[in-house]
Order: sequence, then structure tokens, then C-alpha cells
Amino acid sequence: MSNQPANTPVTSDNRKKSTPQIDTDEVAAKFDRHLFVRIMGYLKPYKGWVVLAFLLNLLGALMGPLRPYLTQIAIDEHIVKHDATGLLWIVTALFGLLALEGVMSWGNAYLTSWIGQNAIFDLRQKVFRHLQNLTLSFFDKQPVGRLITRTTSDVEALNTVLSAGVVTILGNIFSILFIMYFMVMLHWKLALLTLAIVPFMWWVSVIFRKRMRDAFRETRKQVARLNAFLNEHVTGMKIVQVYNREAEEMKRFDAVNNDNRKAQIKTVFYFALFYPVIDVIAALALALVIWYGGVQAVDRSLSLGVLVAFIQYVRMFFEPIRQLSDQYSTLQGAMAASERLFQLLDLDETTREDEHPKMPDAFRGKIEFKNVWFAYETPTENAEPKWVLKDVSFVVEPGQTVAVVGPTGSGKTTLINLLLRFYETQKGQILIDGVDIREMPLATLRRKIGLVLQEVFLFSGSVARNITLGDPHFTEAQIKMAAESVGAATFIEQLPNKYQQNVQERGASLSHGQRQLLSFARALAFDPAVLVLDEATSSIDTETEQMIQHALENMFEGRTSVVIAHRLSTIQNADQILVIHRGILREKGNHQALLAQNGLYKRLYELQYKEQEVL
Repeated sequence: MSNQPANTPVTSDNRKKSTPQIDTDEVAAKFDRHLFVRIMGYLKPYKGWVVLAFLLNLLGALMGPLRPYLTQIAIDEHIVKHDATGLLWIVTALFGLLALEGVMSWGNAYLTSWIGQNAIFDLRQKVFRHLQNLTLSFFDKQPVGRLITRTTSDVEALNTVLSAGVVTILGNIFSILFIMYFMVMLHWKLALLTLAIVPFMWWVSVIFRKRMRDAFRETRKQVARLNAFLNEHVTGMKIVQVYNREAEEMKRFDAVNNDNRKAQIKTVFYFALFYPVIDVIAALALALVIWYGGVQAVDRSLSLGVLVAFIQYVRMFFEPIRQLSDQYSTLQGAMAASERLFQLLDLDETTREDEHPKMPDAFRGKIEFKNVWFAYETPTENAEPKWVLKDVSFVVEPGQTVAVVGPTGSGKTTLINLLLRFYETQKGQILIDGVDIREMPLATLRRKIGLVLQEVFLFSGSVARNITLGDPHFTEAQIKMAAESVGAATFIEQLPNKYQQNVQERGASLSHGQRQLLSFARALAFDPAVLVLDEATSSIDTETEQMIQHALENMFEGRTSVVIAHRLSTIQNADQILVIHRGILREKGNHQALLAQNGLYKRLYELQYKEQEVL
């Protein structure tokens, strides 16, 4: 039975409702309107500027239809009557109108782009912040390339909609209304003849709508697959080359790249077919107007100025409709991208914080595991979970050094993952100084624990930044002291720029041992109450290891230390050694006591001792 307290917050591991996946393709069309409203929500902080951009667009929409109207006046009132002075005034008015339109068009284009870039900035910030708060179990299930696609191309797909999308759509709608007003005012029969074509255009748009939406969705899916493949293979290029797998991986890339090509071509096909159809319909309307209006002009029941103006209005009328079609296509792409983007943002896989957090009176570092059970796969009602840890209980007193040993896959690293709340226990409790870690503020808990892993991760940037992780509170003296404590200062001082030396991406310019020393300096710089080492010295040469062991002996003093070790020779002086096998705590005690038990620890020790003799 679980020892989990009644007020334990619900976690992603014990929720029964499954979390939606970000790569699902089944999104109902009825949610389109809700998606659009949600996208528009990112314009709310800039609503004043949006209103201004809309007013500029509205004025531009009004000025456009004035030009054919002035042309009609110029022909019928001045050219036909040989009035050169009046014609000059009309031409001057046309130039002034065009100049004013140009200024407003420039202002509107700049303003809408400024709004869009700020909205995209906010959205990308929100996506990255959300990614940082997701649990490690989420990242275990998602390819990195797919997540990169979400934060880059999917976010960028919303750029046009958030910048000029809404304003342009509304502006085009008003342009159509203004043009219709002037057309009806000039000649209502020609206006009806033009409008009779609109239902055909609407019918074409409806036919293309679903196909273009599906094509966009497939394109986004294939781009994500391509990014994931490239990220994985660029990272693992050394393995590909050393095993001569270039040809085989090229075949796999060819398949992924070909799927992406097919999806892109299918999207282009619908684009290429859609716009000519729209142009043909627009040309048909123009032909009808020229035919009917020409007959009326020949019979002198229609003036030449009205016919010329109407031909201009027909061309102008279908231009905003064509632009609306462009915006509609852009909107389809944005919808396909926003589906996946909002699926990611809606994922509720963040580590739960207690509503009423607790902290120990003094963070002394006493660690207690009480009947802890854990499985990486979420337990179901009908199947027994694959337990990685089974009823594990132990206590580490403040200031003690405890070592965890056992065969590969026994559950050693899982203990650390649970202690840092990278994952949540299904049963049992983990206490620090008598307080359940699920009741502590997560940031405070992790700030008190220093972690050094076997696989070191360094960020592109200076040595100093990799030690402090950009924390501005560290002084130069503190950075150097941390480096000197683990012996990293020796090689840092030999670098051309010393602590300001750029280590390149993932520390490519440093040896593995140097990267490991920097990770030690990083952990010690934050002065943690609990120090956790996960096989941190397994990839370091003997000379470097002896230097680090000497430094760690001083650092362990006054701190609770948890050391997962592969080399048993490095943990013989630990206050307590825990022997884990198949998720069960088999033995515990100090080095001498465990050897005396003649159990699993002794067999592991003798096995390593024989291996060292062979070497």
C-alpha cells in the first residue's frame, strides 16, 4: 500500500487521463474558429496599434475605388467636352490620391509588420518557457527535431496572420464593399452581372479548402520528421562514420526527404491550380462586362466614362478577392501549424507544485526514501507496471556520504531522478529533513542539490558562463575558487582567453576530461547542501581522478553526498554503501561490513579486482 500522503499533488505519473500527443493529425474542423480566436489573442497587448493599422487600411480601401470614379468624371465631364482646365484638376486630384495612398500603404505595412514581429516574439517566448517546464518523461517520448520545428517554422507560420493577416482581411472586405457601392451607383445592372460570378468563386474556394488544409498539415508533419532526422544524425555523425553507415543512412534520408518533397509538391499543386481558376473566373466577369457594357455604349445608353470606370472596377473588385484567397491559403498554413503548436502548449506534463509549499526549518540535507516504488511507464489498471524500483527504503544522515552500486540497469540513476523530481514516484515518499520533496518549491529543492552526470553537457559560450550558467550573482573570485577546488583552473589558465574562452557547441573544443572538470566546478560553484555524482569519474583518467577525489574529500565535508559509482575503489571510504539489484535494495553498510556479509557487494568487488589484475 502506498505511503503517499493524502495531500500529495497529482502528478503526470498518477493521472489516469492520457495526455494528448503533439504529433496527432486528427483535429476536427469545427475547432477552426476557436483556433483563429486563440491566435488573435496574441494581438491583444497591441490592440491600440491594431486599431490604428485597421484605420489606415480602411482609408486605403476607400481611396482605391475613388480613382475609377475620378476617371469616369474626367472622361464624361471633361475629355468629351474638351475641358482641359477641368481635366487638369482631375489629374492633379488623381496624383494627390495616389501619393496619399502610397504614404498610408507604407505606414500600414510597417505598422502591421511591427505588430506581427512583437506577437511572434511573445509566442516564441511562451513556447520556450513551456518547454523548459515540461517533465523529462515528455522529452523521453519526443524527437528533438520535432520540438525544434514547433518553436521555429510552426511559430513562423503564424507570422503573416499575426502581422498583416487580420488587418488585411478586414481591409479587403471593406475594399469589396466600397467597390460594390461605386459599381451600383454607376450602373446597377453591370454591378449585378459582376456579382453573379461571385458564387462560382465561393464554390471553388470551398472545394479547395479541405484539400489545401490537409496538404498543409502533411507538409508540417514531414518537415518535423526531416528536422528530427537531421538533428539525430548530425549529433551522431561520429557513429555513422566509424561504422561506415553513410550509404545506409543516406537511403533512410532519401526516404524521409522524398516524403517531404511529395508533401511540398502536393501543396504547390493545389496552389498552382487554385489561382488560375480564380483568374479565369475573374476574366469571365470582365468579358461579360465588356460585352454587355460595350453593347450599351454602342447604343449610347451607357457613357464611355462609365464603361471605362466599370472595367477598372471589375479588375479592382477581384483583386481583394484574390488577396483574400492568398490570406485564406496563408490562414490554412497557420491553422495547420497552430494545431500542433497549441497541442504542445496545452500539454499538461509539467511537474506539479504543492499549493501550500513547505520547507525544512534548516536545510541540513537528511535524505530518506520510504517504501519507494517507481516505473517509467505509467501504471494501468489492467497490467502490472514494470517496476524499476521496488519498495526501496534508506536514510542518509546530514553530512554523510552514501554510495550506490549495482549492475547496469539496476535502478541506480533512477534514485537520482526521483530525488531531483525529474520523475515522480508512484508509491512511497522521499523526504529531505522530514519534508516530502513533493511539498517543497521545486526551484528551491533543485537549488539545494548539485548534480554531476557522466555525460557532460556544455553550452556554447565562455568557460565562465558554463560554470555559472549565466547567473549574474557570481563574482570572478567565486568562479575561480570553484575551478581551483576541482583542479580545473590548471587547464583553464592555459587557454588563450582563460575564463572567457569560447568552448563551442557542447564543449567540442575541450577534451572529455576537461568537460568533466568544468561540470564539477559548476556543481560546486552553487554551493549545494546535497552533492550528487552519477558515475562522474568513470570517463576520467586515473591521474585526473585522483586529483578530483582529493578535492571532493574536502567538498564532501559538511555536505550530504550521494555517489553512484562504477569503480568500487572510489567509494570505499563512504559512510554507507547501498547495493541495488533489479530495483531492490539488497545490501547496505560500509565497505568492510559489506565484504564481511559475503554477498552481492563482495562478488562485484572481487570481479572488478580480477579485471584490474588482468589490466
